[in-house]
Amino acid sequence: MIAGLGNPGREYDETPHNVGFVAVDSICRTLGGDWRIEPRFKADVAKVSSKGESLLLVRPMTYMNASGESIGQIMRYYRMEPSDVVVISDDVNLQPGRVRVRAAGGAGGHNGLKSVIEHLGTQQFTRVRIGVGLGRKSPDGLIGHVLGRIAKEDAAEVGEGIDSATQAALCAALEGPETAMNRFNAPAAETDESTPDNPQKPINNQTTQQFNNKEQSNAQEI
Repeated sequence: MIAGLGNPGREYDETPHNVGFVAVDSICRTLGGDWRIEPRFKADVAKVSSKGESLLLVRPMTYMNASGESIGQIMRYYRMEPSDVVVISDDVNLQPGRVRVRAAGGAGGHNGLKSVIEHLGTQQFTRVRIGVGLGRKSPDGLIGHVLGRIAKEDAAEVGEGIDSATQAALCAALEGPETAMNRFNAPAAETDESTPDNPQKPINNQTTQQFNNKEQSNAQEI
């Protein structure tokens, strides 16, 4: 399972908190999947395949702070192990566009990951985190930052991070988190909370261009 975290509703589009949704949407498009609503799981679900492996893509519709409710139910229904789960989320402790993959760990202050840990009953699941910058950049603080529009000056970097995160999530699901960590983890910067592995480059610029186009059209609103 690859689950992207975010909040449902158009008002949350183009916000830092929804980069997980954008990433899993990109995977779905790339692999020719179709989203369907699963009311019993309170989630959108798509079945796809890559390199001969079946993958279940998930967008929890429970809002961010209850993301684990959907993911836990789906994991148990399909008799998966927590190690079969890859979660894509935003991270304010990473600079915009930086990507970090971990095979386990705490929530790091992220309420969506906290919910996933609670409902899976363990920290032993893979997480792919996309840097969206520090909340102090917003006059409204952390909440205003993650629920506001992605800043125009950060849009290109965040788009590149999403592109890299989609590839990292697929790599983690198909080849294992260790391979993904070695291939995609970004070097640490002064504001990063974690240690460096290898620098990553964006695989393609599809999402980057998408963000640039949106930011240009909404320049007067930012």
